[in-house]
Amino acid sequence: MYTEFFNFKTKPFELVPNPQFLYPSDSHRKALNHLEYGLKSRAGFILLTGEVGTGKTTLVNRLLEWLQKERVSTAFVFNPRLSVSQFFDFMMADFGIPCESRQKSQVLLKLNQWLLDRYQAGERAVLIVDEAQNLSPQMLEEIRLLTNLETSTEKLLQIVLSGQPELEHKLNQPQLRQLRQRITLRAKTRPLTHEET
Repeated sequence: MYTEFFNFKTKPFELVPNPQFLYPSDSHRKALNHLEYGLKSRAGFILLTGEVGTGKTTLVNRLLEWLQKERVSTAFVFNPRLSVSQFFDFMMADFGIPCESRQKSQVLLKLNQWLLDRYQAGERAVLIVDEAQNLSPQMLEEIRLLTNLETSTEKLLQIVLSGQPELEHKLNQPQLRQLRQRITLRAKTRPLTHEET
């Protein structure tokens, strides 16, 4: 009813992270600039954090649109409550990499060769994991090990972890210090200020 009254073309208050409705607040612009810069410069691991409802997933969807325009291969894992084998199956399928074997060694060999092919063609690949605060320490370590896929000069796979502030607390655990050391860029979304609202 209000869409007709206000002559809206689409419903503006849906509970989906539509990047069309991303308000470019100061914190969102800075976060998006950090993400784009990090991915352009092949920074490796990038962390995006923010409280519930501050637009992280909407920002990630805007980032995915940008990556598509840049012709970057992406895999977007939006459900982190997967086993290791399910995570790898999902990632490989989203990258569009066929793999008949379910053995981890074979999956990693196939992924490594695909990433090398992308690299030799001058292309990039990005893995984005949303709701990453729900990842187990074991799964975070598996993701960290993916950054070992590299040439002598560059990482073959760039990874963006997006999650609530609990993710930062989880990364401060002693057993995740190797992952913490590999995070090269950190971005944050913040609630809108009074003026922005």
